[in-house]
Amino acid sequence: MKNEQSLSVAAAGTFTLGGDLTVNRLGYGAMRITGDGIWGPPADKAGCLATLRRTTELGINLIDTADSYGPGTSEELIAEALYPYAKDLVIATKGGWQRPGPGQWTHNASPKHLTEALEGSLKRLRLERIDIHQLHAPDNAVSFEASVETLAKLREQGKIRHVGLSNVTREHIERARKIVPIVSVQNRFSFADREYDYVVDYCEQNGIAFMPWAPLGQAKEAHEVVKEVATELDATPLQVALAWLLKRSPVILPIPGTSSVKHLEENIAAAALDLPQASYDKLSAVHHPPVSLRG
Repeated sequence: MKNEQSLSVAAAGTFTLGGDLTVNRLGYGAMRITGDGIWGPPADKAGCLATLRRTTELGINLIDTADSYGPGTSEELIAEALYPYAKDLVIATKGGWQRPGPGQWTHNASPKHLTEALEGSLKRLRLERIDIHQLHAPDNAVSFEASVETLAKLREQGKIRHVGLSNVTREHIERARKIVPIVSVQNRFSFADREYDYVVDYCEQNGIAFMPWAPLGQAKEAHEVVKEVATELDATPLQVALAWLLKRSPVILPIPGTSSVKHLEENIAAAALDLPQASYDKLSAVHHPPVSLRG
């Protein structure tokens, strides 16, 4: 499994976002193609461009990024590597966070900033419309409704095809859906970090895609268990963690990120990994107190 030669995401199955965008269920997260601290250009630009090009060769047609990755760097590299884009490629980006420096994040989901962020993403990605534009996180200093209404307005203007949310609760999703259709939610989630189990269930009940980030459990116990299962299945820990996510719900679209072609190929092999129910249950039994983003 670790060295599987025939690689494709097709084995993971597909999911249709918003009724009109069908993607393979294993996507690619483009945060790690930036410099240290998610800041500036990567040390190995050629390697990152090669990794991006390899994603489409492997059948990946969902790439997730954000204007704050770099900032701007991730989107620029995606365009440099893949433009003109394949017809079935879906690029999801985000706005609502800013980067004052390496490893630093600040909220800004004001209508003015969200509009400027979208315009910047369109320019960097060389697009006239963003397939999926996600609110990166609710901003405690800004009305959540005002943020979502801004994205709804930009959607009406034809600059956004579909609206998504990130780092939200079920309450946020319900409030947003009163304003505009929501096609995706992106929260932290893994076999050992299930604070948002109830959000996954809600998304499944309502046909909303759920894109988990941080797919590996962070606790020592979690790492020990996933290593045990990986050894049993002749797979890597991340392959096992991704297979668990794919089995957890048909609406889950994992988006593991890497700047390495080798690691990308290892991740994609998870699409074909048959995770036995006993292994799934063993992983599901691991849990640790959530590290909440709210505070």
